[in-house]
Amino acid sequence: MVDANAPVVILDKPQMAENIGAVARVMANFGLDRLRLVTPRDGWPQERAWPSASGADWVLEGVEVFDSVASATADLNTVFATTARPRETRQPVRTPREGARVLFDDAASGLKVGLLFGGERAGLETTDIALCQGIVTIPIDPRHHSLNLAQAVAINAYEWRTLILDAPPPGFRDGDPPASGALMVGMYEHLETELEAAGFFHPPEKTRSMSQNLRVMLGRAAFSEQEVATFRGVIHALSKGRGRVLARLAAEQKPKD
Repeated sequence: MVDANAPVVILDKPQMAENIGAVARVMANFGLDRLRLVTPRDGWPQERAWPSASGADWVLEGVEVFDSVASATADLNTVFATTARPRETRQPVRTPREGARVLFDDAASGLKVGLLFGGERAGLETTDIALCQGIVTIPIDPRHHSLNLAQAVAINAYEWRTLILDAPPPGFRDGDPPASGALMVGMYEHLETELEAAGFFHPPEKTRSMSQNLRVMLGRAAFSEQEVATFRGVIHALSKGRGRVLARLAAEQKPKD
């Protein structure tokens, strides 16, 4: 039986149709059916995916395709990036079991949740990890750390399934739910536009890393929709105030007749 509250599985830049099919197979094994692809290398649909799915056709038939991780996560409240290398971020790092518990509790509170997986060759970009609310790392033996895409999905899906079958009812979330990915990205872009106008990003070559750090830092706060609106109001007030200051300085420097 498919769980309507189960996490959305998002594959970023998947390369091989067979791997997509294998992911669909393990998703169906553990009751997941919502699969999203971000710019698959060979497009979609791909005929070679169906044999690898071993009958999990409904997962492949329901695939949604997006052109960016930001758009694929825009309607989700809590997304965890699955990666063996946290890379230049200071987000919470959890095991699949710990991550499944957080996602399970959030989903039980009515939130939309997801798991983001990187492509077979390059994994996830730091800019995409920065859009997530945490990192899930599988504690594999360092002597052989090669794990294929379907295996990674299976481990996380299994941990979710054990909670569905065995866990006691989760507690309710205190306070308002976190804002969607789309609202958060809008807030990030608003802030970055005003910081750029204020000359904050200096030197220019550090703009990308500074922007990523800001997104990770703000993402950890798990803003609610109201908090996003309030923060954007703060940004607007500061930018408007900066304009008034500049106008006053210009008036003061204008030669008097």
